[in-house]
Amino acid sequence: MTIQWFPGHMAKARREVAEKLKLVDIVLEIVDARLPMSSRNPMLDQLIQQKPRLVLLNKADLADPIQTDNWQKYFENKGYACLKINANQGKGIKAISTKSKEMLAEKIERQKARGMRPRPIRAMCIGIPNVGKSTLLNRLANKNMAKTGNMPGVTKGQQWLKSSKDFELLDTPGILWPKFEDEQIGKKLALTGAIKDTLLNMDDLALFGLDFFKEHYPSQLQDRYQLSDEEILLSAVDILLLITKKRGFKDDYERGSQMIVQEIRDGRLGRYTLDLVSDFQEGK
Repeated sequence: MTIQWFPGHMAKARREVAEKLKLVDIVLEIVDARLPMSSRNPMLDQLIQQKPRLVLLNKADLADPIQTDNWQKYFENKGYACLKINANQGKGIKAISTKSKEMLAEKIERQKARGMRPRPIRAMCIGIPNVGKSTLLNRLANKNMAKTGNMPGVTKGQQWLKSSKDFELLDTPGILWPKFEDEQIGKKLALTGAIKDTLLNMDDLALFGLDFFKEHYPSQLQDRYQLSDEEILLSAVDILLLITKKRGFKDDYERGSQMIVQEIRDGRLGRYTLDLVSDFQEGK
């Protein structure tokens, strides 16, 4: 499964990001805490280069807290500043401005020493679709200026937002890379809603989710769908058929698949993380 998904506005956004980088002091890279590596755009490293970057692990309330701590340490060990946030509930938002000032303290002092008038820190917010970027911007700006939605690709243009007297934000559309060479990354993104559902079969996605929970979070899967110790040992296909019948959908397995995927996205099966740090360590 190689998913092609690169709308024209995303190609334009990539060019605009490169052009606007010289206008900002710092980049806020927003990723989904449930898949911190799979929800990063590889082209950003080339685009951002040496510009100061703050990685924001958003939707931390939906992610496995132990794994989120591991990912924060992972990014910090790589030399990136990193914060855990929940933009939807406003948790961790105030720390963003504080951390940005801390990261830019030397630059600000150099500007003062040269007699330059102080100006607001200018930050660029960037991330792939559906990582919660618009929700974060609205929290930072204390108003609903950035469009929000549950479908990927809502934000289509750039706009400056004033967060405070000393912090300004540049919004950018979500950018996804042209194709996913790694089938697993594509499925992980699709399971969390970063890719439009029309691009792949819902039953394949449900089976992927069931297999993952069977391996990593079996008790959560059992609790949600009242599966016995014997039933949890069944194949993902058999579990899908079983859950479909348990929910009263008879033989409508497509409906059962849609329900399972949506409940995983909504956190009904509990907190989970699809990317494990151990899978991305050097030498893997």
